Amino acid sequence: MKRFRCLAVWLGLVVLMGAVMALGQGYVGGHEYVVPETTSLKAVAEKFFETPDYWPAVMGATNRMHLLDPSFLLIENPDLPIEATSKLWIPPKDWADRFMWVCYFDSPAFPACLFGGGQLVVGSWWTAGGEAEGLAALFDIYKREQPDVVIVNATIAGGAGFVFRAVIKPRIIAGNPPDTFQLHAGLEVAGYEPEKYLRPLDELYAMEGWEEVFPKALLDLMRYKGHYWGVPVNIHRSNVLWYSKAIFEEYGLTPPATWEEFFELADFLKEKGIVPLVLSNAGGWEAAHLFEDILAGTCKAEKYRGLWTGEVPWTDGCVTEALEILKRILDYVNVDYPAHTWDTCLEYLAEGKGAMNIMGDWAMGWFMAKGVDVGWAPPPGTKGIFVALSDTFAFPIAAPNPANVPTWLAICGSKEGQIAFNIRKGSIPARIDITPEERAQFPPYLQSAMEDWTRDEIVPSVIHGAAAIEAWVTDFKDVIGMFLVTKDVEAAQAALVEAAEEALAAMAEK
Repeated sequence: MKRFRCLAVWLGLVVLMGAVMALGQGYVGGHEYVVPETTSLKAVAEKFFETPDYWPAVMGATNRMHLLDPSFLLIENPDLPIEATSKLWIPPKDWADRFMWVCYFDSPAFPACLFGGGQLVVGSWWTAGGEAEGLAALFDIYKREQPDVVIVNATIAGGAGFVFRAVIKPRIIAGNPPDTFQLHAGLEVAGYEPEKYLRPLDELYAMEGWEEVFPKALLDLMRYKGHYWGVPVNIHRSNVLWYSKAIFEEYGLTPPATWEEFFELADFLKEKGIVPLVLSNAGGWEAAHLFEDILAGTCKAEKYRGLWTGEVPWTDGCVTEALEILKRILDYVNVDYPAHTWDTCLEYLAEGKGAMNIMGDWAMGWFMAKGVDVGWAPPPGTKGIFVALSDTFAFPIAAPNPANVPTWLAICGSKEGQIAFNIRKGSIPARIDITPEERAQFPPYLQSAMEDWTRDEIVPSVIHGAAAIEAWVTDFKDVIGMFLVTKDVEAAQAALVEAAEEALAAMAEK
């Protein structure tokens, strides 16, 4: 029995030392400091940070370490002397800077900041396949960096975030937000009244040097009313045609480069009893996603961008052509598409019942998680065009555990975090400083997407919050939803014209 007690104690020490070593290697990192003689907390801060004002960072880091190893001093009153032989934890400068950014003296969060622990409540809509695995990879890094914090994975299912936003906005307005939440880069942020409810992240961008490692096009997309409101963790491509390698190889087929080639191929596949193009719309956005990719191909990059800025009218023939193509496509899709979400419809390809699907490259995360071998190509008409979106994380002003958020955001923007996340998610890092050796870790599709990101014309996704304000996105989605029923091209185009006029007038007022 005594032997087992000793073993238990030894194992406990191993676990504790593992936690301490992890802490020492991470963002909270730093080093142990045994006080040689009685001193003050401000003097310690002056010694290591050249300013006494950083005493809260020393106190906060030491108290976090105390939660893991009680041999470190628990500092309850910063005004009392620090006795000789007391053991403190000195955080590195980058962590101390982030801590002081949130935990300045007159901050409402200040008292809670000083004692550590608590939770990190992360809101997202990532629940399926590779996206859930990517989120888990970020959590693993965070647990290593801040083992004193409990992560709460507050996911709300529903692709593209339409369900999520309907739930999260009332909570933010009511002063009960998660600590951080998923937000598409671009004009989606306008719907959150960021000046009232979100913390601007300009100082954090400066601390982390992100303006040097995120591409200018993305930084421009991230900036709204002169401020950054989210930290991008990835870049996704909306316009990808996925195809079953098994079916294409069996019949000697090649991916269609034009819509005429597509319809010839679709007729052949239909005769073979195979669904030519697998579609879903249970989330209400998937068909609109398909339409935005058709639209990018018929309008091409410059005109497509102009639709969202008012420079190109929605009466343009390229919009008519896109609607005509979508109408024709509906004769070649699975009849049960209204019952499928973006991920469940992919089972058609996995089971050899469907040949193609047009969806963003998060689908690759699903295929990788399921072990499904697929090929990819640009949807017809979009070769050389990259319809882009980016997932970011925002920082609500009323976050209940604000001291725990900066490390999360720093991980999201870090090279380590972006590599770990994107390999699993099926997206590519937002950072431009990924080395060839690091790029080689990614599967072939993602390597090809990284190449395309550097050479293709970049246009913003509308259905994923980059191109338009939320009201316009909703109208766009609803018009296409109605079109699936009516197939009335003229009525749909008129509705798109009206939606654009209303949205552009609203944007002009702001």
